[in-house]
Parts: sequence; C-alpha cells; structure tokens
Amino acid sequence: MGSQEEIKIENDFILIRFQNDENESYRVERHISQGLIQFHFGMKGRAKFVFNSGNYALDLNEEKSYLLYNPEKELPLDLELAPNSWVISLIISIQKFHSLFSSEADYIPFLSEENNDKKYYKEDSISPSMAIVLSQMFHYNLNPFIKNLYYKGKSYELLGLYFNKNEDQNAEQCPFLIDEDNVIKIKKAKEIIIANMAEPPGLQELSDKIGLNLKKLKMGFKQIYGDTVYGFLFDYKMDYARQLLDSGSYNVNEVGLKIGYSTGSHFIAAFKKKFATTPKKYLMSINPNT
Repeated sequence: MGSQEEIKIENDFILIRFQNDENESYRVERHISQGLIQFHFGMKGRAKFVFNSGNYALDLNEEKSYLLYNPEKELPLDLELAPNSWVISLIISIQKFHSLFSSEADYIPFLSEENNDKKYYKEDSISPSMAIVLSQMFHYNLNPFIKNLYYKGKSYELLGLYFNKNEDQNAEQCPFLIDEDNVIKIKKAKEIIIANMAEPPGLQELSDKIGLNLKKLKMGFKQIYGDTVYGFLFDYKMDYARQLLDSGSYNVNEVGLKIGYSTGSHFIAAFKKKFATTPKKYLMSINPNT
C-alpha cells in the first residue's frame, strides 16, 4: 500500500510526500480549497492527475513538474501513482505566495498582470539543482526535532530554484552535476546498494560497477543524497526493517537476516541507534498484544 505524509510548513503552506513502493497503483483523493497553488514534482516513476470525474487527465512523468492554479474553481487532488513512484507536492495559498514574491512580480510570469486572476497550468522539467533538493526532502535523516525546520528551508529553496531562470550559478557551485552521465551513474549506485542491501558491494567494487572513480562516487553521492553511501544504506535498511515489522509477517530475527544482520543482537543495536528503541518495544508500541 502506498503512503502519503503531510508536513505543515506554515499557515496556508503544506508539503505532501507521496510514496508508492508497491507493485500496484496507489490512488489518493484529497480536497484542495479554491485559491491554492499546487506544485507537483515527479521524482520517480510516473503519476496521473485526474480532473472532472475522469474526463481529463494529466500525466506527470519522472523529472517533470506541474504548476496548477485556477482562481475560478477548486482543483481537488485526484492522484494515481504507478508502482514504484514518488511525488512531492507543495500547496500554497495565492496570498502567501504573493507575499513571498511580490517584489519579483515582473520576473515571474505567473505573477504578471496578464495572468492575474486567470487559471495557469505549466509543465516544466526538474533541473539538477531541484532534483538534489527533492531527493534530500525524501531521504531526511537528521534529528526528528528539526524535521519541520529542515522541510521549511528546503521548501523555500525548492520554490526559489523553480523560479530561477539562470542555472549557471548552480553549475559553478557543483560542476560534477552538470554532467548528466555522472548523475545517472550515482543513481545506479543507489539502485545497486538497495538491491543488494543484505550483502552490499564495497565502495571500490561499486565504483567499478558504475564506471565512476571512487572520489567522484563519494562526492556525487553525498551531493545528491545528502549522506555517504553506507550512511544512506543504513537509513534505508532501518526504514525497510520497520516496514517489515509493521507488516506483522516476520519476527525480529527474520527481519534482521533479510537486511543483512547475521545475529539478532547486531540488528537490535542498529535499530536502537536509528529509532532509539528496540524492535521488540517498537512492535509492542504498534500492537500491545504482541
């Protein structure tokens, strides 16, 4: 079953993460009040927005975005995520949006007099710099106490990049990411370690597999995913372990073996490091009868 997580950035401004890692489509229907601007970013896979009871649809493909706004009527969210698809959405009121960009109205076509009080739909590509921010928003691994602050900063950064006409400054900040082949290779590295999470390759072996030298692998992975290769893998394994425990189909030892821990004690220690509780106590918290 897919999932959605809503994070309140401020009043009249929310972020929603949609995630479907299953083999079946996941559909979400949600009321969106009139006067709200919708930004949707396709991070992985594909999704489809359905309007007017199915009479009209918009496909959102990977690395594409939509800006949707209609001041004359509500645009309820009817979203269908294909298997293995991720989408991040920002929903913000027109009043809040104007307060952010009022001095830049001439710079942003959406805020020009020509488009004032008119419906506005725009499809666009996700730039490399936006892709990094979106990935960081999905792979949050910092202290839970600063989660909302982190997402607030990233949401504003994402909006700033969305309306940034000139990407040259981003290229100067990280020349590595200008080369699309490098980005593709780093994404492949992530897929390899996830597919082999129980017995992941060493860094040099991983470097050889993707055809990128070790230094670039380390630098690029940290730049795109905000963590080291094995730091990212540790967080991924722990989140996956929690999902397996949630399913009720596996005991603690079985979960540990599935993600690569040969002894239960090592898995318990790792789980406690990540979630500050043991797997058994976690199971008891979600099912007191366990």
